[in-house]
Amino acid sequence: MQQMPYQPLACALYDEIEIACLHRYDLAIELISGATLEGQALTTETSADKQEFLIIRTADDKVRVRLDQLQAITALTPGASFKRIEMNKPDSSS
Repeated sequence: MQQMPYQPLACALYDEIEIACLHRYDLAIELISGATLEGQALTTETSADKQEFLIIRTADDKVRVRLDQLQAITALTPGASFKRIEMNKPDSSS
């Protein structure tokens, strides 16, 4: 199955992800596929073809999540600067 072309996040959303990485927030992550992950935000990275990823440490491994596949992130760390952020709201026109 071919992956959809990368759709960059809005700068404000990207900034929140950077803050989560800077402070190593524990996150609950919901993907647009319906899958969920929990882990500690470590860093972001950009591939040679300009796709952006969040790198998290789960209980088992480091996981690389493409940013445009995020549905929502919820900060589990007490005192975090955000609670829950919706990234890609479903299209209500369908």
